[in-house]
Amino acid sequence: MSNDLQWLLLRKNNSFLVKRVVEGPVFSKEPGNLRNLNSFKYSGLANSKTIDVKEQGGNIKIVTRKTKASPHSVSSSYASSSIRPRSGGRRAIGIASSTAKRGYRPDLRTAAIARVSALIAAQREPKPTPTKKVRGKKAKAVVE
Repeated sequence: MSNDLQWLLLRKNNSFLVKRVVEGPVFSKEPGNLRNLNSFKYSGLANSKTIDVKEQGGNIKIVTRKTKASPHSVSSSYASSSIRPRSGGRRAIGIASSTAKRGYRPDLRTAAIARVSALIAAQREPKPTPTKKVRGKKAKAVVE
């Protein structure tokens, strides 16, 4: 079955749709959807080539779908690579864009980099907030 036909069948009715606002974007929670938008470009169900970025056990896992794999063997139809979040943003950009540089969905490069960067930033410990400086004569008099 072609990707276009799959999209026509899945675009309005599937279990991953999130319809909360009457007039606004329709979101999707399907695996392989980098922007979580219900569109053909980002769909993880209707495309034969997908890139999925997720966190698993403290590492960030990048999973791609093999195009020539048999549809009956689900476990062998995906290739994955993982990175440690401590390796920094430049390593994440290199790994996320390596699939696009090889010609595997180069249109998803920016979305994959954004997803990896967001996961790394979420795992990083937040910096402590600095104390506010006291300004003005009256405020300084209260502190002293």
